[in-house]
Amino acid sequence: MPDVLDASPYDALLLLSFGGPEGPDDVVPFLENVTRGRGIPKERLKEVGQHYFLFGGVSPINAQNRALLDALRKDFAEHGLDLPVYWGNRNWAPYLTDTLREMVRDGRRRILVLATSAYASYSGCRQYRENLADALATLEAEGLELPRIDKLRHYFNHPGFVEPMVDGVVRSLAELPEEVRDGAHIAFCTHSIPNSAADTSGPVEEHGDGGAYVRQHLDVAELIADAVRERTGVDHPWQLVYQSRSGAPHIPWLEPDICDHLEERHAAGVPAVVMAPIGFVSDHMEVLYDLDTEAIAKAEELGLPVRRSATVGADPRFAAAVRDLVLERAGDERGQEVAPCALGALGASHNLCPVGCCPARAPRPAAAGADSPYA
Repeated sequence: MPDVLDASPYDALLLLSFGGPEGPDDVVPFLENVTRGRGIPKERLKEVGQHYFLFGGVSPINAQNRALLDALRKDFAEHGLDLPVYWGNRNWAPYLTDTLREMVRDGRRRILVLATSAYASYSGCRQYRENLADALATLEAEGLELPRIDKLRHYFNHPGFVEPMVDGVVRSLAELPEEVRDGAHIAFCTHSIPNSAADTSGPVEEHGDGGAYVRQHLDVAELIADAVRERTGVDHPWQLVYQSRSGAPHIPWLEPDICDHLEERHAAGVPAVVMAPIGFVSDHMEVLYDLDTEAIAKAEELGLPVRRSATVGADPRFAAAVRDLVLERAGDERGQEVAPCALGALGASHNLCPVGCCPARAPRPAAAGADSPYA
């Protein structure tokens, strides 16, 4: 096989995700995992769980991760990349600690991690690194030999992530009635987070108003809008908007909310909207409920034509991007000259999260970073 398909020193890839319930009986225990330590009463969790019960108590995220696993394994096999792929979750089976234990017992010693979050933020990066540190501490207490773990860089601006979303927006525009299509507005949607978390996202030098989280999303939105203009010949107006807010109402979170945005655009005379969920890797519950249920209901109430474009999911181009990221990181670890693949103005993200990057709410050990206790 060509030398470029050499993944050494790595001997496994771990797909690390959020997890979700797979039946009605799983919903409250899953939410207890998500909110552990916050003292939220079970009755409140049952109320929150209504989102899941609308879909039979099943989150689509696990099925989508299985599809991504299949896509990665297929791509690796077709291109001669001999790298086994495992899967572990933060909040539901298969649990991260169990998967790492399996990997160690399989003899895996150098592990790369792909998190199902493309952008810099505490919950999308640092918290996963904390989960890895917790899992390693458990294995250490069990007397197991600890592997070295590295995390793939943020891939928000990799062509294999961006290009499928461009296709999705173009398809959604084509689905709108012809008389409103050219005047359609594009709402680029992502998860809202507290302003304080956004402001401290990314390395310390990138902290400030919105931090790396907002800047990275704006860069992707501009890339997609430019590509859509080139493909359609129409310059569609656009804005970055937010969804899925939770937490205490007195704490400022990123705005505008997608439903408020739809009302505002309708009042301004916009004839149609395409909602593009660029902040999400797959069509999981927050896409199905917050966009496909709540936001579409709001649009119907307003009489506003709206379409929701697809997430990347298990698109073969995304699987190929992961292969590219693996080979890039492996080459870098071997001391080779590598040319990271990235679109837009921000360039390729860092390989190693520096000290102070997306800081924790309270100090906790985090693996796979410059401050990792597990070198």
